[in-house]
Formats: sequence, structure tokens, C-alpha cells
Amino acid sequence: MRITFYHSTRFIIGMILCVSIAACSSGGKKSGSADSGTISISGAFALYPMTSKWVEEFQKQYPKIRVDVSAGGAGKGMTDALARMVDLGMFSREVSEAEAARGAWKIAVTKDAVLCTIHSDNPALAQLKSRGMKKADFQRIFLSDTAHKWSEIYPEVVADMHVFTRSDACGAAEIWGKYLGKNQESLKGIGVFGDPGMADAVKKDRLGIGYNNVGYTYDAATRKKLTGMEIVPIDINEDGQISADENIYETLDQVMAGIADGKYPSPPARPLYFVANDKPEKKEVILFLKWILTEGQKYVGEAGYVQLSPEMIREQLDKLKD
Repeated sequence: MRITFYHSTRFIIGMILCVSIAACSSGGKKSGSADSGTISISGAFALYPMTSKWVEEFQKQYPKIRVDVSAGGAGKGMTDALARMVDLGMFSREVSEAEAARGAWKIAVTKDAVLCTIHSDNPALAQLKSRGMKKADFQRIFLSDTAHKWSEIYPEVVADMHVFTRSDACGAAEIWGKYLGKNQESLKGIGVFGDPGMADAVKKDRLGIGYNNVGYTYDAATRKKLTGMEIVPIDINEDGQISADENIYETLDQVMAGIADGKYPSPPARPLYFVANDKPEKKEVILFLKWILTEGQKYVGEAGYVQLSPEMIREQLDKLKD
């Protein structure tokens, strides 16, 4: 815009008055103060329900901070964070050395686990509930390209087996692969995108077997397993039966307790993280992370996740100090 200065003195005085009025009306706050601004987040399906709950409660206290969240897998979260396309990436596995070398910074915010899932009308359900599966059984199923039958595990069950795995780069597959002594690239099966896709595939196929994060196997409101879905118990001591200590899957609260006290192995239990390209500098992002590690922890159990220990919370808060 071009401005012609006919009466320069009056114009300058007017401009000064306008600036003064604007400063008063803003309450003297500087642009980019901690209680205003925007935060962008993308990434792991595993952390998406918990992050959505945190955002909902956080914005009640800080309505001037806009937070945008989208799921797309842990791989997308890391890629977006390293490219600075988002402020934070939701991440559901450990940061690799290569990612750290590129500037990846992480902060743990909660814990959950990956569970092996089947249809609630699976023909081997009775055997699964009473005997479970050993790690070697899971390895045979998920690490081999050959066609499988349920009789490989339970000779009396004559039925085909349909194995599902994740087609997207994700923490759930990486952690499940790590539990089996391998990685995501080693897992075999019919590729399905995302946690919701995997859950739908298993719920629609009574012969299917897959794996899901806890948040996609239980209803956070009812604390019960989602309709059409069952969990394969892990025979941890490999004695051929599921003992009382191993039978932790009936409700969401049982699973959460099993993860918290170590009855469920790690992996496939694991911490969940936010990642960024170096430590975040935006005041609103630091505020959000501090809120999650303090006030926000009270929403963790409600959402179906496990709180960090007090010691771990202190360690994470130390990462946010100037």
C-alpha cells in the first residue's frame, strides 16, 4: 500500500496513539507468550487417543492455544518432526541411533503395550484362554511366510489361520517384532494400515490373528474388550497353561495393572514418547509438555494408559529445564 504524507506531523502523532492503544488493549503481552499460540502434532496411532484427551483438557485451561493432532503412524510422526512440519511427533518405540544423529529429541509421557488379538469367535478360543501361547508359537506364526493352521499350536483345532501385520511404519509392529527377537521388516502376514485397520481386520475374520495397541482393543469408557475382539494370553513361564498371574486380560484395568507391575513383559509393553527436532523452543509447546507430566497424568488411567513412575516423571521434567 502506498501512503502519501501531506500532513506528516499529524500522521506521526496519530500513529503513535494507535500503537499505544493497541498495546493497552493487548494487556501488554508479548507475541508468542506461553498461554497463546499453536501446537501441531502428528504420528503414532498408539498415542493418538491419549493425546486427544490431553488436548481436550489442556484447552479448557488454555483456550488461546490451538492444538492440531493427526494420526498416521510412528514413522510419520518422526518424519514430520525431523522435517519440522510439526512441533511434536507421537512416537511408540525407542528412537534409533540414526534418528538421534539427525537431531531427534524425545520425552516419555505415558506407557502402554501391544497385545496379540483374535476374533471373539475364534475356533481355538477355549484352548487360547486355558493354555495361551508361548513366544515360540508367536515366532512360528509371525516370522514365517508359509500358510498357517490353528492345528500347528492346538492339534485338535482343525481350521486355517489368517495372519495380519501392519503395512505402515509403526511402533506397534516394531515393538511386536522386538518381542519376537526381530523387527517390523521381519513380520509376515497380510498387510493392514493403521491400528484401526488392524482391529477391523481381526474383528471381521474369525480365523484371523494380529496385534494391536491397548487403546484399540478395549473401550476406555466400559473398560471391557471391544465387541468382536479377544486377546491371546502370553504363557510367560511356558508351562502350557495360563496361571492366575498370567490371566490379566479380562478388563482394561487388569491389563493396565499388569503393565504397571511388570506382569506383562516389556517388550511388548513400552513407554510412549513425543519427539521433536531438538528440544522445542516454543513456549506453548514447553507449557503443554510440562502440563502433561504434571496435571495431565491424572487423565492417563481414564484413557486406558499407564502413568509414568514419579522417578521417570522427574527425569522427563528435567529435560524441559532451560
